[in-house]
Amino acid sequence: MSERAPKSSLAELTAVRFKEFIREPEALFWSFGFPILLAIGLGIAFRNRPPDISHVAVIAAPQPSSPSINATAGGPVPLKVDSQVAQWLRREKLLAVEVVSRDSALQGLRTGRLALVVDASDGTGVRYRYDDTRPDARTARLLVDDAVQAGAGRNTPVHTSDQIVREKGARYIDFVVPGLLGMTIMGGGIWGLGFSIVDQRRKNLLKRLIATPMSRAEYLASYLMSRIVLLVLEIGLLLGAAIAIFGVPMRGPVAVTIVEIVVSSLTFGGIGLLIASRAKTIEGVSGLMNLVMLPMWVLSGVFFSSKNFPGAVQPFIGALPLTAANDALRATMLQGASWAAVGPQFAVLIAWMIGSFVIALKLFRWR
Repeated sequence: MSERAPKSSLAELTAVRFKEFIREPEALFWSFGFPILLAIGLGIAFRNRPPDISHVAVIAAPQPSSPSINATAGGPVPLKVDSQVAQWLRREKLLAVEVVSRDSALQGLRTGRLALVVDASDGTGVRYRYDDTRPDARTARLLVDDAVQAGAGRNTPVHTSDQIVREKGARYIDFVVPGLLGMTIMGGGIWGLGFSIVDQRRKNLLKRLIATPMSRAEYLASYLMSRIVLLVLEIGLLLGAAIAIFGVPMRGPVAVTIVEIVVSSLTFGGIGLLIASRAKTIEGVSGLMNLVMLPMWVLSGVFFSSKNFPGAVQPFIGALPLTAANDALRATMLQGASWAAVGPQFAVLIAWMIGSFVIALKLFRWR
């Protein structure tokens, strides 16, 4: 009998890799199942998605009966300031229009809730206030001006002017920096802790700790404490650069901002511990982390205001920990909010922190 030809080492090793992969249900699901489910979900959500709605505000006139603009040959057409302009704008389907006081309008522009403010309260024309560094604001400006001119009949144009908002606290960069801080804290807490724990479990390092007098609470708490130390460097660099280079304001008490950062870090650290409490593979924990963080990346107002989403989903968005962290940081840094003003956000963060850590303690496994 002839001897059987030896198999190629490369073929044998490749077959081993495939067998290792298909024997991991978590890897199979997150590699094949989750992308398909995500594609189906996004396809349904955006199948008939309308164009983005621009949120604008018209400043209410100081008196119920404000004088109209006098028409002259070739001059501006008459208009009934706030009510007439608001009526014109509401004809445009891509605009969400509200008539509010001057202070409320400027506050909405400063916090990013509004893309543009229309001021026709003095009866001499229409002034557009916006930050031209925001793409949505530039789009809103074009839509609003087209609606105003169309409402006036276009024969005699309405006099308009632009007031570019570049004051500290009202710029787009001022709105984005707190969101980036929140996103950095979330990423460091969830990714930084989750990967490390699962990697140790995968290498069978955790089971060696069972024989030690260390408790699970001490082991998990050590990760949270290490995150706070690393957070000082991470947030310090980002926040310091934002203040030094872009002049981002810090109007609120520094102590409140520091506590917000620490509580947020502990909250997302607790969520990271919970995610990693049972996962056995890097593929599995990676998928779980993406599943948890993806809704917050989209909904929690990192790059645009979370208030732009429909009112029906606002309770859900407000309950997300990243939304609470971003709102608290923006309120303190840009508006000078005190402890009482950010109390609801602290309540959301603390609830997530305690709940995540307690559940992680119960679910955590060394092996």
